[in-house]
Amino acid sequence: MKKACVIGWPIEHSRSPLIHNYWLKKHGIDATYEKQAIEPENAAQFIAALAVSEFVGCNVTIPHKETAFQAVAETDKIAGRLGAVNTVYVRNGKACGTNTDGEGFIASLHHAYPAFGLKNKAAIIIGAGGAAKAIIGALIDAGVARIGIINRTRARILDLQAQFGSQIIEINETAANDALAACDLLVNTTSLGMEGGTEIALDIQHLKRNALVADIIYVPLETALLAKAKQLGHPVLGGLGMLLHQAVRGFELWFGVKPEVTEELHDLVAADVQKASKQ
Repeated sequence: MKKACVIGWPIEHSRSPLIHNYWLKKHGIDATYEKQAIEPENAAQFIAALAVSEFVGCNVTIPHKETAFQAVAETDKIAGRLGAVNTVYVRNGKACGTNTDGEGFIASLHHAYPAFGLKNKAAIIIGAGGAAKAIIGALIDAGVARIGIINRTRARILDLQAQFGSQIIEINETAANDALAACDLLVNTTSLGMEGGTEIALDIQHLKRNALVADIIYVPLETALLAKAKQLGHPVLGGLGMLLHQAVRGFELWFGVKPEVTEELHDLVAADVQKASKQ
């Protein structure tokens, strides 16, 4: 029987088993998918040993994505550009790594808004961490013309400019309103707005009419940023879609079947998130 898992520290919150076990049942595949709580000091060893273990691969969540990049034997171009791996699979006796976060975001966006084009558009990203990098890379590949970055630490923005080039623009406080007025897509990639946490301080009153507002957070399903954007008449995109769509390629790599993100699966995971919120 094939086995796959998700690793992180902590890992209790992960919805990956719910997603993958739903697909395994749907496709009648004799396999299991589980959570593995792996401490940071043991992560590299666990990933490197996957090739000779009972597992066909794993998803990698915080804080192991950079460790996974170092630990796998081979990476593809996407993971190489990001320096981070979120999906490990075994091929020819080797642990190989890729990163599906960016494609998960784009697929989620197109799934929710099929008519929303990205070519030559202007985007603003809040944050400059690993998720921001993955989404920036995917947006550039999709033809976005320029990407403004709002981040507390200027050094991180300069790093992004060095990595991705002249399409990356620093947005400071004084330039924020003008940048928002010319923005087609605003994406929060930080943990600001998570349940029980601090909210985003950004005032989106000046945001371009019909600009799409996205948040990669999915707990809560609707963040304060999305609620405000909806109130102002903007189309919005929650983080649950990205979680579901980033899981597709891993499942295909491990089990040889490309699964579908359906309304039924979305509702199943959404109900689980809401149930946990009430506890």
